[in-house]
Amino acid sequence: MVSGLTISERQWSMAVLVILAAVGLAMAAAGAARMDPMQAHGFLVLLFCLGLLCVVLNDYFAPEPSAARLESYYDDPSKAGIIIAMLWAVFGMFIGDWVAWLLAFPDLTFDAAWSSFGRLRPAHTTGVIFGFGGNALIATSFHVMQRTSRARLPDQFSPWFVLLGYNLFCLLAVSGYFMGITQSKEYAEPEWYADIWLVIVWVTYMVLYLRTLARRKEPHIYVANWYYLAFILVVAILHIVNNLAVPAALGGTKSYSLFSGVQDAMTQWWYGHNAVAFFLTAGFLGMLYYYLPKRADRPIYSYRMSIIGFWGITFFYMWAGSHHLHYTALPQWVQTLGMTFSVMLLVPSWIAAANALLTLNGAWDKVRDDATLRFMMMAAIFYGLSTFEGSFMAIRSVNALSHYTDWTIGHVHAGAMGWVALITFGSIYAVVPWLWKRERMYSPALVEVHFWLALAGTLIYVFAMWNSGIIQGLMWRTYNDSGTLTYSFLDSMIAMHPYYVARAIGGLLFLIGAIVGCYNIWMTIRQPSAVLAASGDAPLPATLQPAE
Repeated sequence: MVSGLTISERQWSMAVLVILAAVGLAMAAAGAARMDPMQAHGFLVLLFCLGLLCVVLNDYFAPEPSAARLESYYDDPSKAGIIIAMLWAVFGMFIGDWVAWLLAFPDLTFDAAWSSFGRLRPAHTTGVIFGFGGNALIATSFHVMQRTSRARLPDQFSPWFVLLGYNLFCLLAVSGYFMGITQSKEYAEPEWYADIWLVIVWVTYMVLYLRTLARRKEPHIYVANWYYLAFILVVAILHIVNNLAVPAALGGTKSYSLFSGVQDAMTQWWYGHNAVAFFLTAGFLGMLYYYLPKRADRPIYSYRMSIIGFWGITFFYMWAGSHHLHYTALPQWVQTLGMTFSVMLLVPSWIAAANALLTLNGAWDKVRDDATLRFMMMAAIFYGLSTFEGSFMAIRSVNALSHYTDWTIGHVHAGAMGWVALITFGSIYAVVPWLWKRERMYSPALVEVHFWLALAGTLIYVFAMWNSGIIQGLMWRTYNDSGTLTYSFLDSMIAMHPYYVARAIGGLLFLIGAIVGCYNIWMTIRQPSAVLAASGDAPLPATLQPAE
């Protein structure tokens, strides 16, 4: 990690780790005094910092690196981020499939509070969205930003601070959920001190990105960087506003939100839907616009379409969150505004999906033979399908049937598994050989296996939830001749059981695919470098070219 840091960077890392360790010690002491779970988090922060201090001290007195390091890209944080992302993928998907089996067979549980649905569910969503997705976004953004700007990261301390600091936040959040610590919102938010830490890390991330772009040798800012920057900037705004809270005590985890009632609901879904827009859409479109053309060896079909799509998504999405609150105390005009902008969102969303698929014109033979490119192609298809479904479900009359049913769960996972996960796996399979200087992945056949497992798992999951949700909605609104409900809630639960089993099977296939991917990536990394095998020397550094 620190073998290439300058002396000043080593001093900065030491200072930050010592301060953070002191904060962890103070948290542990305060939590112990109040018998609060903060004590466990204090010790977690302390152990995290002590472990990194050992790493820093190991090379603290190494010679100052030569100026030659500035002549190559700095890819070590990207490498670490990809490995960490895959570990989070297996963890988050395992928890998610566990929850799916529990919903089908509730007796498959432990007599322990940490294993309840209310604690496992946010651990699953955080592990997959923020652990897997967030680390993949950070790692690929560092890689894409340097290549498209022809500029090295401005220093080597900041990217490690962003990557490791972000993962400390993820650990605090997930461990907090297992201990029952949340802010009790729709998206189970972590503790107030974890929120503050994420703000520090995220602002550093944004400043690092802007510093790199300011040093660029390429005058044009490629569109992937537009999407990555929108993702970084808007997520910072969303996180800060949605998590405005007052701690009940500095020595405890309890806090009180500054919003309440309908204002809290509106703020929550302004945050929730724009988190989908800018974390789960804009950031991954940044991946799509770089790795798909590179893998297909084709220029993007229409740069103008990509810019129109960017500004359309950026403007329309900001107004769409209130469609989650149809038939609530939210004013009718606000509900209608959210519905209208949600329908309008179909235009920029389909522009992006069409732009990706049209880029593959003349390269369909590669799609047929290359499972990595097929991951990206299928991700673009699922992006188009799930955005159409989202706009359709935002219509008030459709929402009357779909809301609070498994249809919504199917829609979310069509986007999460079919769009986000597939484009991430495709991008990782593309970038791993480039970063580690390998000719190809260890086993293209295993990439093929992973693709079909992921696709089969997604289709089984989504179709099961579509059927389950529509049946639920119809059963809940069916009346008999006397004007009373024909089916009880228990009747609907019994009807859902086979679909819940199918969902768990689909999730299991997807999890197995992720495990296969981890093995393939690990074996690729363990292979000797292509350059090393040819010359018997260490791999050459990545030279400052626009792309690899």
